Amino acid sequence: MPLNRRVKRLLALIALVVVSVFIIRKIKHSGTPQVSQQQQEESLRTTALKHPGSSPPSPNPLLQEVGEPDGILTRIGDTDRPRASATLLSLVRNSELRGIVRTMQDVERTFNSKFNYPWTFFNDEPFTEEFKRRTQEMTKAPCRYELIPKEHWETPPWINKDIVAVSGQILVEDNIMYAKQQSYHKMCRWNSGMFYKHPALKDVRWYWRIEPNTRYYCSIDYDVFRYMEDNDKTYGYVINIYDAPQSIRSLWPTTMEFVAQHPEYVNPNNALQWLTDSEIRPDHNVIANGYSTCHFWSNFEIGDMNFFRSDAYDKYFEYLDHAGGFFYERWGDAPVHSIGLGLFLDKSKIHWFKDIGYLHMPYYNCPASKKCSGCQAGRFTDAGYLNRENCIDNFFKYVHAD
Repeated sequence: MPLNRRVKRLLALIALVVVSVFIIRKIKHSGTPQVSQQQQEESLRTTALKHPGSSPPSPNPLLQEVGEPDGILTRIGDTDRPRASATLLSLVRNSELRGIVRTMQDVERTFNSKFNYPWTFFNDEPFTEEFKRRTQEMTKAPCRYELIPKEHWETPPWINKDIVAVSGQILVEDNIMYAKQQSYHKMCRWNSGMFYKHPALKDVRWYWRIEPNTRYYCSIDYDVFRYMEDNDKTYGYVINIYDAPQSIRSLWPTTMEFVAQHPEYVNPNNALQWLTDSEIRPDHNVIANGYSTCHFWSNFEIGDMNFFRSDAYDKYFEYLDHAGGFFYERWGDAPVHSIGLGLFLDKSKIHWFKDIGYLHMPYYNCPASKKCSGCQAGRFTDAGYLNRENCIDNFFKYVHAD
């Protein structure tokens, strides 16, 4: 009985991948000890947490009254406390001007009109004069408009275009969004491991990633960057969800290869159980070959670029980059950031900004706070069938929250 077209394509892809990977790794890793399955499993065991987590919280913590975070808070008028080395960072196209202006209105109203941090806009094409004028009109803070170097954006030379074409069609048949949109793959790669290498950020430590067409609902009356710095935090998020496992089938096995070669980078107080949970969505763990697919939705993140510049994370990104999954699959910056943070960072340094009301369709973070308006407390999504994509309970179960 003849094979159907999809099976033929899959077999062709496997053949191409096997030959290409064999040749590339033969050249790249000549003289490098090969990592056995036993070594990988042993590495995984040594990084696992020793104590089981507690049960998920109940009720929804966003339905309870939400206040500002505990710890040191810097407010308007605290002139004895210098501002952090930080920027509001946005990767945005000229065509997204309307969406970024709307988001800037929210960010300036809720936060930045009080603290006046600079904006840094990145694009792989030069910004238009209209884009510069309209965005600068939205803020009293300085705006910088930066061009991404071609070597940071273009598809790297080791990527096999034939494999990209075949694998892209398979992703399409798996209903993976942006499967064949190469600009999306390039964006994910840049956000994963290139943004912090841009010369414009050389002397900047902290960033707040701002996406066009996102909404902010709550007044933020303390300096979020100083909060992170003064309270020994490294990464802040608002939404924690599952990824499409079909888009990252080889991400976790590739990660385990890296961990087996560099066990010294794994933090003893890691979040491995959150990354490998198989109880709530076992199908995800199976398809993603050991990864729960839980991740911080990185269209909002407040982070310390010193972590991403560290040997542990930067070498991890380089390893992933040469494996090719940003183009052969659809490895997103959200799972890549999350796995890197979950393995190489002390989990106590991750902070949930539950007091920041946020929307990136179709998901919300809506706290019960007098500082918020226009966002129904506890709302996660307007589409009921998407409620199961919320992974926050897993994070509480295995990592807890401050």
